[in-house]
Amino acid sequence: MVICSGRSSRQVASISEKLADRLKQEMRILVRMEGKDTGDWVLIDAGDVIVHVFRPEVREFYQLEKMWLPGGAHRIAEA
Repeated sequence: MVICSGRSSRQVASISEKLADRLKQEMRILVRMEGKDTGDWVLIDAGDVIVHVFRPEVREFYQLEKMWLPGGAHRIAEA
């Protein structure tokens, strides 16, 4: 899983589109994308790899990185 951010909805959509194009052209991987129309959070499914491209505010809200914290650490971080 890859998580990254763009500075605006337009940049999130552009990053996602460029990544999808490069995966298709250079690696012959067809991807599925969700959320490109709104540009807040785009999920790119490239098979073995899932890419999440967020606007900073949306990334902060969902905090997907917490999934990799050691057990119980997320409770301490929230306190």
